[in-house]
Amino acid sequence: MSETMTEVSFGTLVRYWRRVRAMSQLDLASAAMTTPRHMSFLETGRSNPSREMVLRLAGALEVPLRDRNGLLLAAGFAPLFPHRSLDDPALDRVTMAIGRMLERHDPFPAIVLDRGWDLLRANHGAARLFGGLMAPDPIPDGVNVLRLILEPGPVRDGIANWDQVAPALLERARREAVGGVLDLATAELVQELRARPEVEALIAAAPTIAPLVPVIDVHFRLGADLLRFFSVVSSIGTPVDVTAQELRVEAFFPSDDETAERWRIQA
Repeated sequence: MSETMTEVSFGTLVRYWRRVRAMSQLDLASAAMTTPRHMSFLETGRSNPSREMVLRLAGALEVPLRDRNGLLLAAGFAPLFPHRSLDDPALDRVTMAIGRMLERHDPFPAIVLDRGWDLLRANHGAARLFGGLMAPDPIPDGVNVLRLILEPGPVRDGIANWDQVAPALLERARREAVGGVLDLATAELVQELRARPEVEALIAAAPTIAPLVPVIDVHFRLGADLLRFFSVVSSIGTPVDVTAQELRVEAFFPSDDETAERWRIQA
């Protein structure tokens, strides 16, 4: 809903987030330390919120920072949370930390993604893995990882257990959305990919019983080798910047000793 927030009223946005969080007006009034009467007046437009009240409501509703800016704009206030480029000097500490994470995870793959699953950065291990899968073609700039894995192409062809990975990846996209809510662009992308006939068939056939294993490995065919990896996703703690909140670092770990040894030998 981020892209349309300035086109609707403050009260409409509050009702939207209440429904997302399954909160009643009474629940929200209590969490935001206001009265149910005032809460009702804010939603109907009979009262205008103060800047402090907007932020209290956004905090109680666990609204992502990008959308808190939208709530502030709808209430007539300037945005509070900056949205900077990853190369902005103000994000030096964040980019330095991410750079160290990528470097220290080598030789194993690690990548940095934004909220829409666009690839922002990759370490040498990731470049080697995805470069090997796509060879002789280079990895495109700004590639989208969801498209890379779910749409026909060399990366999808190189995943031996794609039938397991595809539905799990779409579930991950929903689960890992900032604030638990997909933004409009990512929601449209997920819907587009889910509607592909081969993906739709996999989702329909997916088992309803949870698997016995704790994670789903991704089995990559790279040359004559079958490499098994699982991933761990990290995010920035207590962010006050939109960009920082929406970054994710995905680090791939070998699932078995054979994969670890083969990958180190090839490094």
